[in-house]
Parts: sequence; C-alpha cells; structure tokens
Amino acid sequence: MLLAAIPSPSVNGFHLGPLYIHFYGLMYVVGIGLAVFLGRRRWQAAGGDPELVDEVAMWGVPFGILGGRIYFDLTTPKEIPPHWWGPLAVWDGGLGIWGGVALATVVCVWRLRRAGASVAGMMDALAPCLLIAQAIGRVGNYFNQELFGGPTSLPWGLEIDPAHRPDGYLQSAAFHPTFLYELIWDLLLAALLIRLGRTGRLRPGSLFPLYVAGYSAFRIFEESLRVDYSQYFLGLRLNFYIAAAVALAGVTWFVLLQRRPPKTAPAPAPAVGSADGAR
Repeated sequence: MLLAAIPSPSVNGFHLGPLYIHFYGLMYVVGIGLAVFLGRRRWQAAGGDPELVDEVAMWGVPFGILGGRIYFDLTTPKEIPPHWWGPLAVWDGGLGIWGGVALATVVCVWRLRRAGASVAGMMDALAPCLLIAQAIGRVGNYFNQELFGGPTSLPWGLEIDPAHRPDGYLQSAAFHPTFLYELIWDLLLAALLIRLGRTGRLRPGSLFPLYVAGYSAFRIFEESLRVDYSQYFLGLRLNFYIAAAVALAGVTWFVLLQRRPPKTAPAPAPAVGSADGAR
C-alpha cells in the first residue's frame, strides 16, 4: 500500500451532446489558444502586427499536428490503432513533438517570408509560448495514462491502471509521472527564455534554438526514465538518440548565431551640395 500517490483519472473525456470530448485534445486546444494570445502580446510589444500571429497559427497548428502524427506513426508503428483511421487517431494520444515543431516551423517561415516579416523576431516571440502550450498539453497525457516512467515509491508516484501498464510492470504500484516532470520543466524554461529575451544581450532569433536545445536536453533525461512502448536501438529508446541529436543541433545553432557579426546599417549618402558630393 502506498502512503501517497497521484491517482489515475477515472475518465479521459466527457460527453457534450452527441460528441465525446477527449481531455487530451481539449488540453492542446487550450494550450494553443493561450500560446496565440501570449504570442500576440509579445509580437506586438516587439513592434509587430499581432494579426500576423493569428495567420502564422492558422498555418502552423494544422501542419504541426500533421507533422507530429507522422512522426508518431513512423517511430511507434505498434501503437497505431488497428483500424483504417488508426494513423490519424490523434484523439487517443500520439503526437511526436519534434515532427510537429519541424513541419510547423517550415510552413511558418514560408508564410513569414511571404509577408516580409522578421523570421527571427517571430521565433523569439513564440518560443516561450510554445513551451507553455506543450506544458498544458501534457495534462492530456495524464488523462490518457501515458508518458510515465518506471516504478517508484516516491510520494508523487503516479498510479497507472493495469490496462495501461506495459508488459513486466503489472505488479508495480506507482510510476514516475514524467509528464509532470516535463510540464514543470517547460514552464521553467519558458520563464528563463522570457528573462533572457529582456536582457537584450542575445542576437535576434536566439530564443528559438535555446528552446530547441533546452527542451531536447530534458527529453534525454525523460527518455531514460520512460518505460512505455518505444522503438529501441542499441538498448536505448529511439527518442533518446533523437533528443541528443536535436539538443546538439540547438546548441550549435545558438552558438553560431552569437558568433555572427551584427548587421550594420549602410552609411548615409552624402548630402547634395556637400564637399564630397561636389567631387
């Protein structure tokens, strides 16, 4: 018997008329809505048009979901429900964050360049907002009883129903709530990025690679705890290697940005009638 533990939720959604609303999807909707709201404020404070954030979200969100699901289907094929609609069943969980961020970023950069807006400035504005959205989305993992680590006797251990436990862990009482660890880390990292952005010491666009590196670095730790299903390579989870590679890429990206010389404004043309202009 555990003296203390986080209980498992008894449901993963609720009925709204003929519809069944999954908490997993609802949390992502709430997270995205808050990210857009905060992104508008941050972009406007940087001198941008807040409506551009809405346009970026209209393109980025659906492509982010598509990219996240493609990543999940490719890396965890055994977790796809055995139905024709299985590869699309995002309401049952299963969005790979790296696939979602990658595809959404490509599409959003394309839209920003077409609009003639600053890609680096928008990345700085949205990086903390993405972390906040991810933190809220992790609450959905709690309702789906997923994204948990190995057995633990810590007082914040997470109870998991036997139906959701992987093979070999049916007798375990509680597990590491890695979804909660990530939620806390995301919020702390978002606060750090906001603080760093206010110092004015970083090159434009630096917050986004710090977001990529910081989040991925934590996932290295998280993947070492998780026991839910995953593809393995050389005894380690596939996402462990991906997290390490993306973290290294983020750090490299950030360092290169800092070493890039600042842009200098062109020298003004000499005034008409001046000595230089009369030559």
